[in-house]
Amino acid sequence: MDYHHYKKCIEACLECAALCNHCASACLKEEDVKMMAACVQLNMECAATCYYTAQMMSLGSKRSEELCAICAQLCRECADECEQHDNEHCKECSKACRKCAEECMEMTEVF
Repeated sequence: MDYHHYKKCIEACLECAALCNHCASACLKEEDVKMMAACVQLNMECAATCYYTAQMMSLGSKRSEELCAICAQLCRECADECEQHDNEHCKECSKACRKCAEECMEMTEVF
């Protein structure tokens, strides 16, 4: 399978990664940074995983199904964490993570 088959999922992964990076950066500017530590950590892990998953899908990797499953799980974990915080960047990140998890799970069903 090639890029065009994965396009929708790749785009969701890239958007999620960008918003996770934004969220991590914004969390580090919050007054109580220690309270945001878990969120920042998950944001960074999720962004890295989303970028990698998108890259591997664009390469047509045989591991895309496995990577999408891992990515979906991490996106759900990140969304759960972000939903515990009442600020705009976490809400925006959570929404992108949920969308990415959904798209990734659809890809695992395709294989």
